[in-house]
Amino acid sequence: MEYLVFRLYGPMASWGEPAVGSDRPSALRPTRSALLGLVAAALGIKREEQAQHDKLNASLRFAIKQISAGVLLRDFHTAQVPSQDRKSVLRTRKDELKGDKLNTVLSSRDFRSDGLWIVAIEVTDNSKWDIQQIQQALLKPKFTLYLGRKSCPLAAPLSPQLTSTDDLQTALDIAFEPLLGSIDEDRMWLPKSERAAYYWQEGMVSGSLRGVSSNKVWDEPVHRGRWQFTSRVEHSASMQREKP
Repeated sequence: MEYLVFRLYGPMASWGEPAVGSDRPSALRPTRSALLGLVAAALGIKREEQAQHDKLNASLRFAIKQISAGVLLRDFHTAQVPSQDRKSVLRTRKDELKGDKLNTVLSSRDFRSDGLWIVAIEVTDNSKWDIQQIQQALLKPKFTLYLGRKSCPLAAPLSPQLTSTDDLQTALDIAFEPLLGSIDEDRMWLPKSERAAYYWQEGMVSGSLRGVSSNKVWDEPVHRGRWQFTSRVEHSASMQREKP
């Protein structure tokens, strides 16, 4: 099996989960919706191009190695929004703030600080894009990439690499250049835990991963324009962590 493997790291990341009321929680790891959005941005697919998003959704499978979930950071967030008026069309944020009737919306938004994840992409047989095209898009993205929210930029190169292996864990354990000055400095910075968490979606072959559990998660995008999602099955396992 051929995989495209890349690294995600940033001072802040926010992987949206189902939200109730004013709370906006973050998952511990990148969600499928966030990863599809990242690849779509790299390919230059716009949010309103729903047919392209549907094709991309059917084209890719993701697996994740979580080296560090990062530290929880909670932001008390305020935003001004205009009252609803169906007679007017506000095309920009500047247009929204020009109105006389502005309301203040309060929310709590969660972020993950200093999280580090390795992502493996598997391309399905009916994909419109081949794995080399996606690699080139991640190397030279059409739109700016971010870690869940636009306020969460990448802090290290994705460094997408192609690898062929029958073992998913081997693909996710691929070596990357140090984030800091040397491998020794990375070892001092990385979490003290000797175990890493692996996650992969239905249809991917887990290979040597053992002690597998399965859960239902709600991050399968249905329509990006309407922010609609549905559930899917995700498999996970915890294994001895390789040194960086």
